[in-house]
Amino acid sequence: MARTRPMKKALRYAVPATVAGAAVAAVGLVPALASSGGSPDLPEISAEELVAKIAASDTQQLSGTVRITTDLGLPALPGMGSGGHGGGKEEGDGDDAGNADPRGRLAELASGSHTLRVAVDGPDRQRLSIVEKAAEYSLIRNGGDVWAYDSATGTVHHTVLPREAERGAGRGETPGGLEKATPQKAAQEVLKAVDATTSVTVDGTAKVAGQNAYQLLIEPKQPESTVGSVRIAVDADSGVPLKFTLTPKGGGKAAVDVGFTEVDFAKPDAGTFEFKPPKGAKVTEERLDGAPNGSGETPHKEGRGDHGKGGQGKGPDGAEGLPSGLEVIGEGWGSVARIELPGGGPVPGADAGREAAPEARRLLDGLTEEVKGDFGTGRFFGTRLVNALITDDGTVYVGAVTREGLVKAAGSADAGR
Repeated sequence: MARTRPMKKALRYAVPATVAGAAVAAVGLVPALASSGGSPDLPEISAEELVAKIAASDTQQLSGTVRITTDLGLPALPGMGSGGHGGGKEEGDGDDAGNADPRGRLAELASGSHTLRVAVDGPDRQRLSIVEKAAEYSLIRNGGDVWAYDSATGTVHHTVLPREAERGAGRGETPGGLEKATPQKAAQEVLKAVDATTSVTVDGTAKVAGQNAYQLLIEPKQPESTVGSVRIAVDADSGVPLKFTLTPKGGGKAAVDVGFTEVDFAKPDAGTFEFKPPKGAKVTEERLDGAPNGSGETPHKEGRGDHGKGGQGKGPDGAEGLPSGLEVIGEGWGSVARIELPGGGPVPGADAGREAAPEARRLLDGLTEEVKGDFGTGRFFGTRLVNALITDDGTVYVGAVTREGLVKAAGSADAGR
């Protein structure tokens, strides 16, 4: 029943995830769409209609289990543990080893397989838990309060969001952005890049988490993109994305797998979003609403976090939310982020630093290879999906594009200066 129709611009341009961390959160969070229970017989629908169905979906409540498996081909770095809830920390690593702050937790999903339990009741009540064999990390938002609890370390991080976020507007995302680790959020980000640079078709149907679903197939046309295809399984009734699969252009299994294995569209119990720090837990307090950090009445208060104060810049079309100092080169699936390293100067071990940092040089040589172009010389770091070029003057070019695409972007940026 596959049918292709020319697609008008369904959603405005947004930069596909080209910054390393954002790549995992946006184009990266995907599953190998394994259909369960055969292919249901559903009425035909065009790609344009299916994209519109996703955009118009007004589902506000759901709960379920999400399985995510990520294989970006990242090398194992010396000194890195197996990850887990301590973020690779071991006992005795210092005070930071027992910190439940959600920032950085998304990095745990960048490799391996993880089981998540999710619950949503409107824009201001969400719960997401990363479930491991002997521990659980939970992130709970209830109105303007965000609680993060790490059962492995007995630590809690409490954040009070800005008032506009409490009303469901403005800065509504939770610290750390863990709510992005769902098929819905991943699909929303990728669909922002849909336009003339993209082929979009409906590619059959599937049974996902017990639900009948259409399969939307998205294939970038730009040759420099490392993305082969994105496949989104969309619930036929509600328009909610249930699975989201990204396969690299190089082939093989999906770079990341994210999809519901169980889903329920009933309103979650109100108690799901209630949280009280366990007795004896170490609690860190943080306020993002401009008010003083605690009044001394909170028995668990441990101090103040200084997170989230970095400057913000603008992306294409004036889009807010990009870090200051970040410039986007190109457009669509071929876009590249240009970032100036703090302090500038050569990369570790380059030129004058070669003798001063032999260990850094050996690590750099082991993980990267030298490249040359109109920009000069630099080092190339590649994965199955996201690649980076670090020039000797301390500039980073990163994106879901090929090495040739990065070299071209660096050359054009250098020529324009």
